[in-house]
Amino acid sequence: MPSNVPSSFRDLLDGCTRSAVHLEMRDVYAVDYEQGPFVDWRAGSRYDPDDRVSWWRPWLDVVVEAVGRGVAIRRARVVSEPVSEYTRYLYDNTFTNVAAGEQVRWLPRRLASDLALPGNDFWLFDGRLVQWNHFAGDGSSQGPEVTEDPAAVKLCADAFEAVWDRATPHDQYDIH
Repeated sequence: MPSNVPSSFRDLLDGCTRSAVHLEMRDVYAVDYEQGPFVDWRAGSRYDPDDRVSWWRPWLDVVVEAVGRGVAIRRARVVSEPVSEYTRYLYDNTFTNVAAGEQVRWLPRRLASDLALPGNDFWLFDGRLVQWNHFAGDGSSQGPEVTEDPAAVKLCADAFEAVWDRATPHDQYDIH
């Protein structure tokens, strides 16, 4: 990795001036089935829309800060239907992302069959730098990989825009 490429996600997002887009394509990410927010959600706990202090921190603070600097943050999720329990959990909590300033859309996997998509989830920063997110089969993180390779950047930019164009905005997507 070139020395001029920031090494942490926070540095990558802090360095953005225009846009950060995120494509998620997994139905399950690492989940602690013993404790934590997913377990609480399974037990019926839900975020209170009026209690922003209780929402997912520090991520939402980072989003608010970036959006406040003029960075457009868009997230697209390609999901299998019917959705997994984990996707339902994500959906139920996405209102917090939207309230923080993210734009979020959902695309049923069956509508993505003819799209050329990369093999991994990614973030694309300012249309010039990609952070691949590598995951194991159980959803656990295998660490990120950052590249400025023009071919990878183009693949990710084109893939994201193709998904975004077909996807349904969060407030219009019916998960049920």
